Amino acid sequence: MISSSLIALGLGEKNNGISTGSIHWQGKGALLDSISPVDGKTIGSTQLATEEDYNKVIKTAVEAYKVWSAMPAPKRGEIVRLIGDELRKYKEDLGRLVSYEMGKSLQEGWGEVQEMIDICDFAVGLSRQLYGLTMHSERPSHRMYEQYHPLGVVGIISAFNFPVAVWSWNTMLAWVCGNTCVWKPSEKAPLSAIACQLIVSRVFAANNIPEGVSCLVVGDAVVGQLMSNDPRLPLVSATGSTRMGKSVGTAVAQRLGRSLLELGGNNAIIVSKAADLDLVIPAVVFGAVGTGGQRCTTTRRLIVHTDCYDEVKTRLVKAYGQLKIGNPLLKENHVGPLIDTHAVHAFSNAILQAQAEGGSLLTGGDVLGGTGYESGCYVKPAIIVMKTQSHVVKEETFAPILYLMKCDSLDQAIAFQNDVPQGLSSSLFTLNLREAEQFLSAAGSDCGIANINIGTSGAEIGGAFGGEKETGGGRESGSDSWKAYMRRQTNTINYGSTMPLAQGIRFEI
Repeated sequence: MISSSLIALGLGEKNNGISTGSIHWQGKGALLDSISPVDGKTIGSTQLATEEDYNKVIKTAVEAYKVWSAMPAPKRGEIVRLIGDELRKYKEDLGRLVSYEMGKSLQEGWGEVQEMIDICDFAVGLSRQLYGLTMHSERPSHRMYEQYHPLGVVGIISAFNFPVAVWSWNTMLAWVCGNTCVWKPSEKAPLSAIACQLIVSRVFAANNIPEGVSCLVVGDAVVGQLMSNDPRLPLVSATGSTRMGKSVGTAVAQRLGRSLLELGGNNAIIVSKAADLDLVIPAVVFGAVGTGGQRCTTTRRLIVHTDCYDEVKTRLVKAYGQLKIGNPLLKENHVGPLIDTHAVHAFSNAILQAQAEGGSLLTGGDVLGGTGYESGCYVKPAIIVMKTQSHVVKEETFAPILYLMKCDSLDQAIAFQNDVPQGLSSSLFTLNLREAEQFLSAAGSDCGIANINIGTSGAEIGGAFGGEKETGGGRESGSDSWKAYMRRQTNTINYGSTMPLAQGIRFEI
């Protein structure tokens, strides 16, 4: 299933899982097979990194930082532009690999690679816009200003559901800011990461960029712990579960480092009685079943006003009945497999728990078997009617389960939405201006992302991405997220011939 162009690039049956740019070597740890959830077949294998491998990579990244950070930012941006051009060449094949290795639809696989290309374009422009600011000094003949400097080596821990895009959000911005990067991808999708590293390595080698600017370490949780506790990594950006994020955040905080956490979501769409239901249904269905319900922005709760509840429920059941489930590489299929059988068990168990807590299964919920479903990873997306927001509803199950609830007012709906530990993405469907403004006010949605008349899923790279509460508080991608990868420095210059002190303090000797 690996295309000829990716094989020519160097992604074959056995792959180098440790890389510092132009140099690749095998890890010395256990063999890791990448098994596709699409058909249960082994795509390829690599060896995990040991602590010795990890330290070798970090040392190279630290040395490379001295050279890379000294390059003018627009020159670094030019390298990122060339990387974007290479990603354009491999978009189709890399998107297919992402789809096959992770299980998302082919359209979403291509979309993920396009997201990488888009963030490259964003980063190129950013390389000429790393602005500081000036301010007036209270002291005569003094000038004050702020500027930003790179941090050093940035550690990036990414999740399986977006095996390449989230890495690029962090890396492209960190690179133009002057940092070098060490990437630990998910063990569930290592080949997509290796393919990206090979593409980047070619660009770096062709432009005489030092080894260590881009580093890849395929490792298990031990490598993640090494990164979290390593003072040579002033920033660790981690994407994944809240449980993982708490572990990373605690370890990094204990050494007074910085962490950028993008963790779990439990996202709700609120449907007002003033909503356009023709907009609601496609947004809910894509949000709930896209990527097999394995996005951090997946729609997990649907809170509908009593006046339109029955119609929304009827339309949803009809739409779910039209979903095509199967091989995600076939364009006609809407929903592919879950990442592995552990995810399938979590799906089934959550449905049983919801029923035990008073929920009723409206549609779906089956584990599919037989021809085309041999991997055991395919399920029928479920809708569960809930009378209350019970314990299971407040948890994030990484699977296509949509909890349907009724509300009598917008105030009640917002209270439902906010009454969960997570705070990533949220949406309100309404044509009422007052309701829209209430939802977006400080007393409305408590999430990092709040939308009107669009779903919870499918953020653009131009806006800062991230959430509050147990989602971690981090921001990646657009807006001024670049500041997370830099340190701020305040500078004061005395160009006069006297030494006045601030606050009018007199000190004479």
